[in-house]
Amino acid sequence: MSPSVPVPPSSDTIQRALAEFGVQVNEVQVQQIQQYMSLLLKWNESVNLTAIRDPLEMLYRHFCESMCGSTVLSVDDRRLADLGSGGGFPGLPLKIIRPELEVCLIESNVKKATFLAEAVRELGLNGARVLVSRYEELGEEIAPLDVACARAVGEFSSFLTWAASSVIRARKVVLWIGGRDVDEIRAHEQWTWAEPVHIPHSLRRFILVGSRKGDSSEASLWLGTSYQT
Repeated sequence: MSPSVPVPPSSDTIQRALAEFGVQVNEVQVQQIQQYMSLLLKWNESVNLTAIRDPLEMLYRHFCESMCGSTVLSVDDRRLADLGSGGGFPGLPLKIIRPELEVCLIESNVKKATFLAEAVRELGLNGARVLVSRYEELGEEIAPLDVACARAVGEFSSFLTWAASSVIRARKVVLWIGGRDVDEIRAHEQWTWAEPVHIPHSLRRFILVGSRKGDSSEASLWLGTSYQT
């Protein structure tokens, strides 16, 4: 690795940071996080995968926040699609923390998708695949889904309508959002919404879980953390 490329945080730092988000990892998972971050830092020099360059900030903002999403997944959540995956968040960190997940990373940018394919190969993540496409153009090739998730979806209504469609039939949606978007999203009538979960170390960022109406998901029963304005 070029000396100019930053070094990922130590194992102890990673474990302490994730513990602050309620996530426990073993040594193999720590090594995967370090390897993934090394690839991300290296590729970021030529492909704009993330505006965050500092490894510690990257750990907290991307890895910890993504892996925090594992706390709202159930044992029945097996097939997950990450829409607009970009640098792989939250899909790849969720795959690391939940190795049994079948994860589909959907990314329309060819260069970013190439990075994702390389990361999947380098990390040896069996059960993870990359699709170079806009999510709106996908259907039966990824259906049915247990979970459709995203951290960077601009048109929430289009995403939620697509996920609830008779073709996709996602049981659950998981969104990483800012507080200003909570009420707009919860007004979408095709989903039953749990209380938003506040993301540690953030002022007004939340994880919001919705269950498709007519589906026997636990999200409407799950208590979560209260949303406060």
